[in-house]
Amino acid sequence: MTNKNSKISSRQIFLIGLMVFSLFFGARNLIFPAGLGSEAGENTWSAMAGFLITGVALPVLGLVAIANVSGDGNTEKLAQKVHPSFAKILTIITYLSIGPLMAAPRTGLVSFEIGVSPFLNQTYSTGGLLIYSIAFFGLVYYLALYPSKFVDRFGKIVTPVLLLILGIFILTSILNPISDFQPPKGQYVSAPFFSGVKEGYLTMDTIVSIVFATIIINAIKELGEFNQTVRKNIILKAGVISATFLAVVYLGIAYIGASSSTLSFASGADTLSEVANNYFGLPGNFLFGLVVIFACLPTAVGLLSSCAWYFNKTFPRISYKIFLLFFVLFSATVANIGLEKLIQFSVPVLNVVYPVIIALILLSFINKYINCDTIVYRSVVGITLLVSLNDGLKEFNPNWDYIDPFITLPFSDLGFSWFLPAIIVGVIAKGISFIFIQPKK
Repeated sequence: MTNKNSKISSRQIFLIGLMVFSLFFGARNLIFPAGLGSEAGENTWSAMAGFLITGVALPVLGLVAIANVSGDGNTEKLAQKVHPSFAKILTIITYLSIGPLMAAPRTGLVSFEIGVSPFLNQTYSTGGLLIYSIAFFGLVYYLALYPSKFVDRFGKIVTPVLLLILGIFILTSILNPISDFQPPKGQYVSAPFFSGVKEGYLTMDTIVSIVFATIIINAIKELGEFNQTVRKNIILKAGVISATFLAVVYLGIAYIGASSSTLSFASGADTLSEVANNYFGLPGNFLFGLVVIFACLPTAVGLLSSCAWYFNKTFPRISYKIFLLFFVLFSATVANIGLEKLIQFSVPVLNVVYPVIIALILLSFINKYINCDTIVYRSVVGITLLVSLNDGLKEFNPNWDYIDPFITLPFSDLGFSWFLPAIIVGVIAKGISFIFIQPKK
């Protein structure tokens, strides 16, 4: 039941921050920095500087952006200035793509493959995945039934356990490194900072942030009745707390990867698993598996709870519980029988949606200082959508590239081919608005 107090304690804000950390810190967030450190070697810190911009700072901006435009975390408000119908379509695609069509099933599959499968005889792998999926997604359903308890369950229990185990791994690695940092490899030789920017971008936490904003705003409402300004301040403080822990953990995991790069494993997951075994033997592998499961569980709960909340608000005749059950069953089924094919469809779609979301987040902040009217929003989103659609088509088929044969856009290697066109078109649109559309005094 909602507390009628209008004050919130520092401890409550801190716990919300820990909850936010647990929502963001999925398996991908665990694996990427380790792989980055292993590849970047001596250039790890400059690469991580770029990673933290797109992997930590941008997602926090996404949370604050939703708080700026909506009192209840409704993501549609972010794109209302483009067109209400566009806002609804974009939001539906975003929720489905980042939820039951990709990320949610992946949390179950990845946590099984990394956290459980190494301990099983491979003969029983298929049956093991089925049993694990029933248990994992059954727990996801139970936890997601009670969003009001997310702060207590994730902020007070899951995150502290996760941080404790990660802290043991990181501290052990610092005190007893396996090797010195090695010379950088591949893209990290000549452009470590921008390569880090790209890796942070690929976590897709920015697009996830606008989905999780719903949970955070509703969690704050459970703690008291606050006006929108106070809620924004709470979200900002909780976001900074979450960002601090994420940054420290990312840097620590990158150090583990860089200080064990002589092991030369194919992925960040293999590196972390071997490092855990090197320091602690079989118990280390068990602890690492526990970390992966504890990282995936809150993310899955947050994604499917947010999806169920949004679709219940959009189609109120169907209850939150029914939507949640459907999304959980769908995710569990996909994790067992068809995730790879679904990802082949979902990733290109996300490559189209992701830049549009980032452009809208940036516009929401610019709009606070420079009025961005409809023509600016539509122009910036239009050119961003055009360029990102081309990038999405290239994901389906490399031959479906209708821009590069005519012009090479800057930052395309980083996934930001849309960025400069959006700035140019935005400035032109603002100029047109100022000269021809600005109301006369």
